[in-house]
Amino acid sequence: MALQEVFMSGKRYTDEFKIEAVRQVTDRGYSVVDVAERLGVTTHSLYAWLKKFGPKASDKQELDDAQQELRRLKADLRRVTEERDILKKAATYFAKQSG
Repeated sequence: MALQEVFMSGKRYTDEFKIEAVRQVTDRGYSVVDVAERLGVTTHSLYAWLKKFGPKASDKQELDDAQQELRRLKADLRRVTEERDILKKAATYFAKQSG
């Protein structure tokens, strides 16, 4: 089969089909390879659909920023909890010493 014939025999898919394929990856957590194999499309096509119909890059950046902030806040909470525990022990120690 000539290269030109391969391109000309390409299947056309509706936007609804493409969006549902993208949702299987983004919302349901399936891998691109699994979805592509199951639907009979190429991974190249599915990646192109993800770029076109998937979450916006800015949305992904916002999610990354939120995850980074969550990690920072968890670390702060760990530190403050440790400091509180140390202060409780110190207060107990000094209460015993002065009593």
